Amino acid sequence: MTKTLIEIAKTVIQLEAESILKLKDRVDQNFVNACALLQDCQGKVVLIGMGKSGHIARKIAATLASTGTPAFFVHPGEAGHGDLGMIDDSDVVILISYSGEADEICQLLPSIHKISAQIISMTGNKNSTLALASNVHLDVSVEQEACPHNLTPTTSTTAALVMGDALAITLLNARGFTPEDFARSHPSGALGRRLLTLVSTIMKSGSNTPIVTQDVFLLDALLVMSEKALGMVLIADNDNTLLGIFTDGDLRRVLEKNTSIKSLSIGEVMTKNCKSIEADKPAIVAFEVMDEHNLNSLPVVNANDKIVGAINMHTLMQAKIV
Repeated sequence: MTKTLIEIAKTVIQLEAESILKLKDRVDQNFVNACALLQDCQGKVVLIGMGKSGHIARKIAATLASTGTPAFFVHPGEAGHGDLGMIDDSDVVILISYSGEADEICQLLPSIHKISAQIISMTGNKNSTLALASNVHLDVSVEQEACPHNLTPTTSTTAALVMGDALAITLLNARGFTPEDFARSHPSGALGRRLLTLVSTIMKSGSNTPIVTQDVFLLDALLVMSEKALGMVLIADNDNTLLGIFTDGDLRRVLEKNTSIKSLSIGEVMTKNCKSIEADKPAIVAFEVMDEHNLNSLPVVNANDKIVGAINMHTLMQAKIV
């Protein structure tokens, strides 16, 4: 019985995989025309589908919206009861129906034409009502469904989904959509947090910044470093310009070389010309600098190299940047 279940599953996967590969051969001038319509769209992209095709339409709308193409789903039943008011002549409507004859969608065609919205259809029949009524038709036909009765939408819905993904990613590249653009539409996600969080929003600043002048004794600087609990102390001149940094690691190296540290000033043992980062940089850049140079801490400065704060690896971890 277990073997039979495995064989059935493998057959389904094989059938769907073969159908998707055949879909590749149908990416032609019609696909180019569809992309041109979507790229030139001055309004929104409206996805409409019924039943299983409706679920696929929702997914394609979500993918388009998150990759730089404003899009949303309209249920065909609701469209006929007022939701067509969401569509205007600056929009492109993508209609999905494998047969191309879904009554709930076909009955919307006169109204969509009257609105003068452009229509892209995805069907398995290029001679269907939807295909013939469209500005552009995309052929998502399959030889058979994965269902043994060739009834349940399986392979056909996968084909429509993949065609939608192909449109979305092609448009993404055409628009020059960047990871930063993606992050702006995903502010609650891990990528959004990493790319949108600035150093200024998570750094320690003001009285929480460990700063001393270079003539301060090392022992006194260590008290400041311990009090601020950032594993470092920053050294500045009287104008608050960054001169150097002293870290926990530096302390270990000083102790290895000196039998007595009582008379040492922080200026004698600090690391000069240290790495720093500006407050308006993404926090992920701070991590990249630390990682590249094997650092645990960074001074935060303004454009004039004045100290405005400090950041360390623990701060980045607390903010879930890493």
